[in-house]
Amino acid sequence: MHPGQAHAIHGNGEQDRRFGCECGIVAIHGHPRAAELSYYGLFALQHRGQESAGVATANGASLSVRRGMGLVADALKPSDLAALPGEDAVGHTRYSTTGSSTLANAQPLYARLRQGEVAIAHNGNLVNAAELRARCEAAGSIFQGETDTEVIPHLMARAETDDLTEAFFRALSQVHGAFALALLAPDRILLARDPNGIRPLSLGQAGDALLAASETCALDAMGGRFLRDVAPGEVVELRGGRVETVASLPAGRPALCLFEYIYLARPDSDLHGRNVHLARKAMGRRLWQEAPVAADVVVGVPDSGISAAVGFAEESGIPYEMGLVKNRYVARTFIQPAQALREAGVSVKLNAVGRVLSGRRVVLVDDSIVRGTTSRRLVTLLREAGATAVHLRISAPPFKHPCYYGIDIPTAGELLAARRTVAEMAAEVGADSLAFLSEAGARSAAADAAAADGFCTACFTGQYPVAPQPAERALR
Repeated sequence: MHPGQAHAIHGNGEQDRRFGCECGIVAIHGHPRAAELSYYGLFALQHRGQESAGVATANGASLSVRRGMGLVADALKPSDLAALPGEDAVGHTRYSTTGSSTLANAQPLYARLRQGEVAIAHNGNLVNAAELRARCEAAGSIFQGETDTEVIPHLMARAETDDLTEAFFRALSQVHGAFALALLAPDRILLARDPNGIRPLSLGQAGDALLAASETCALDAMGGRFLRDVAPGEVVELRGGRVETVASLPAGRPALCLFEYIYLARPDSDLHGRNVHLARKAMGRRLWQEAPVAADVVVGVPDSGISAAVGFAEESGIPYEMGLVKNRYVARTFIQPAQALREAGVSVKLNAVGRVLSGRRVVLVDDSIVRGTTSRRLVTLLREAGATAVHLRISAPPFKHPCYYGIDIPTAGELLAARRTVAEMAAEVGADSLAFLSEAGARSAAADAAAADGFCTACFTGQYPVAPQPAERALR
């Protein structure tokens, strides 16, 4: 096993961080410009990771890989795409909490196994990766990077079979946690979701080509139409222009991450048949019903708070205004790796519109409070712009517990809600009042009554659909 073929390096940055990544993956089968098409798909998933990006292609006989650091446009140049022949491709955008932010940890990961060449792209986090890695290393395996994903090709290499699909299935049978995976081989693509379906993965079609992506917005960007979601526990093969279910892992309780609807996914994506924008609007309407307040104007925090703010305004009758303007060239503060970067990011990311806010009581609607950094700065911005009162409304329950499934909510000690009451949090961020959407309200907004129980809400409740290993808990 070796780290890959012909990698392109476009920068580097060391970060000391933990397992887990909120990433995006795409796959294309049977398209004459597969590399180019995957590039468009990765652009649509840029919000899911800004540290690195990569594409691997297959020409029927061998694989080619290009990976780079930074945003998609920086990591993959036209010359990189030109060096990626073949009609099959997988792509990846990465935001890591597994090890360091280096090229060795960028994806797709490449490996040459007894079953042949493979390239793997992963969204999620394997909660037993440390245990599996130690077992493989004890048996002689040599790892090239620090990501949890790398245990999968090592487990495949140790499987006592020459059949690639069977080796993939045997590896998946040993891992636990959250995963949406795309594995590229010279003659096929394999896709898989964990038995709980914690991370999303959808199938699509563009002409004769078959597509897969973490979100449907990427299918749209690749000129495709949605076919269906990959089912929890399902292993799908794209081969010979056909989609075939080739294996199924033992079923678990359906537990799609509720935070996908609240923050992670793009508003133009559909998750399990529910449009993200409409789900967020419903959360805003429910938020008014649960926590009404007298005010003159409703303002949403760009971008993921806007849909909920519109719903809040529609339900309350309070006018919605664009009271905050976002600098589109600054990355998301929630997924900045260090506190100092988050502080600086908030300072340049948003600006208040004083003519809209001056002399008015403002309801500020945001999607979440994690560390409190952003909320505190936003409340200050509105007051400096002349707001006479700032009532903060959050379209999610309070974050009280770490995530072990791929979101950077690293320790309970960093979560504002884990160590303060609502009143104390309001004082901490400087708001006149503060209210959160209930868990029941968030569930009902994201799904109909029949599916409302099919979510992972562990970051709110501490009830984990897949038990974290003791080593994981000890570090969070």
